[in-house]
Amino acid sequence: MERGWLHRVRWRRRGAWLWPVFVATAVVDAAVGHFRPVAGDSESVAAAAIAGLALNLLAVLLLSRPLAALLRHLRGDLPSIVARNYAGTSVVVAVTIVLLVAGLVHHATIVSDQATMRDATVRAQAWIGDHAPPEFRRDVPLSNTFVIQAGSLYRTCVPARHGERSYCVIVKPRLPFARSVSFDGYEPNSVFSQGVS
Repeated sequence: MERGWLHRVRWRRRGAWLWPVFVATAVVDAAVGHFRPVAGDSESVAAAAIAGLALNLLAVLLLSRPLAALLRHLRGDLPSIVARNYAGTSVVVAVTIVLLVAGLVHHATIVSDQATMRDATVRAQAWIGDHAPPEFRRDVPLSNTFVIQAGSLYRTCVPARHGERSYCVIVKPRLPFARSVSFDGYEPNSVFSQGVS
């Protein structure tokens, strides 16, 4: 009888990894989501932690039983509680790996969009410096850019020193420089963005 009890304790110790790993991956998911968000440009640590916890919990609830059944099919000597724990641990680690890979892939998109926006701003400033009325040319360094469609369509405006008008252009950075910038009126980006969002 004592031998059976020791055998069960050993299996419990070997199979009790799910919740410590769950907590550890929640911390890792929060860091991954903050530094390499899966969507958007940024994500707070709290939001990333909540998203990671929710995904991990859903994955454990939905996938640990089927994977445990598969493990028990492959290893008949494995107790069901240990198999479920192994399966849950594997699922939680897999979720963290998927979040990390998705964040790394998305980061390349963020970097590309930021480079495209810098290019669009430089094109707009050069065009405004050549074509805008003098009152706007001297304030080109004060320009601001609004993203209409990341990677392909931007609106840059230079505010006038006196008055509410701005000199604005639309930039399509995928076109050749000579055709990529066009005048878009005097409505500032602060007003324009309200109509877009």
